[in-house]
Amino acid sequence: MSSPKSNKPKIVNGPGGYILQDVPHIIDYLPDLPTYPNPLQDNPAYSVVKQYFVDADDSVPEKIVVHKDGPRGIHFRCAGPRQKVYFDSDEVHACIVTCGGLCPGLNTVIREIVSSLSCMYGVNRILGIDGGYRGFYAKNTIPLDSKAVNDIHKRGGTILGTSRGGHDTTKIVDSIQDRGINQEIRRRRLKVAVVGIPKTIDNDIPVIDRSFGFDTAVEEAQRAINAAHVEAESNENGIGFVKLMGRYSGFIAMYATLASRDVDCCLIPESPFYLEGEGGLLEFIERRLKEWSHGAGQDLMSKSMESNTLKDASGNKLLKDVGLWLLQSIKDHFKKNKMVMNLKYIDPTYMIRAVPSNASDNVYCTLLAQSAVHGAMAGYTGYTSGLVNGRQTYIPYYRITEKQNRVVITDRMWARLLSSTNQPSFLGLRIYLRR
Repeated sequence: MSSPKSNKPKIVNGPGGYILQDVPHIIDYLPDLPTYPNPLQDNPAYSVVKQYFVDADDSVPEKIVVHKDGPRGIHFRCAGPRQKVYFDSDEVHACIVTCGGLCPGLNTVIREIVSSLSCMYGVNRILGIDGGYRGFYAKNTIPLDSKAVNDIHKRGGTILGTSRGGHDTTKIVDSIQDRGINQEIRRRRLKVAVVGIPKTIDNDIPVIDRSFGFDTAVEEAQRAINAAHVEAESNENGIGFVKLMGRYSGFIAMYATLASRDVDCCLIPESPFYLEGEGGLLEFIERRLKEWSHGAGQDLMSKSMESNTLKDASGNKLLKDVGLWLLQSIKDHFKKNKMVMNLKYIDPTYMIRAVPSNASDNVYCTLLAQSAVHGAMAGYTGYTSGLVNGRQTYIPYYRITEKQNRVVITDRMWARLLSSTNQPSFLGLRIYLRR
């Protein structure tokens, strides 16, 4: 038996500077596999759909704003069902695992994966891996069918349980091979497809338009902002302080601020600020309180700041709670200046993570799950299903792990926020004062 091909990125070049960053396929290392007609062609629900099957050459551009003389640029394979599939539905044994922190929409994704496998492709053997990656080699499984997942989208969290860390690749592959679960492991030449659906509430995954759960998080964050605003307006020199999640990316804070319109200052990790001195944060708060007299609303959105090199089980750096640090700094400043101040601190982090997904995220989760199943049955592997410029695509893993998506503070969206809050650019002002 010859050794499998390397895991180098699959790149297809075309005329006019066209580049397709393709995803792996099981025939890359198992070239003689048989194909089967897609069961969807006999599904009455899809018989009325014109051109339901995706053409093999369909692709989606990464950037849709281009110059007339520029190259066509990078494209991704278009998601959707193919006319031929590489797995016989009667032989498929599928599994689903959820890992990392909670996020609105996890149960919706689980439900739609199960429903797509069973209702669209006739797959009957579906397992849920209990408790994250460790469940693979702990032999903890949950049988899943359409009845078992019928109403789980109405609940927050994940019915499968989750955990951080525990990714022992060798043990996981042993378990997959022992059980015959259809995921793709190239090195062992298994007829398996491994598919991911990007999960982070922070929206910090590159390439894709947004991650599922983000819309719900912004909506829920506004509830905290509204509460802080009411508290601030109802007290003399009131300050409403809301801390939102986002380890290194301030998307939730930025979008919640823009949606709320009640925020006076938004702090995100991408935009450095300083506290003391002329043009600092504390001076800005004091000035805004004086402008509004009794009842100024000060909703300061912030995230945690790095404190050391310690990491959690998932490899994420453990961060210090900047919210409590800012809280004490503001109190100390007003006490020093003998000013009356009523500060209300709200941290809705775990409330936001645990809610069910809203209508927008439910629809999005459905599309992500169905696209993932279509791709797996068509033999694609080593990819994530994601929305790019409004179209469902298959994105190779290396593209979504190469960097973090972060707020660009030189972009129009951040400028829109600054014009909404009328806050200064603290760092820029400090540079100007030094000069």
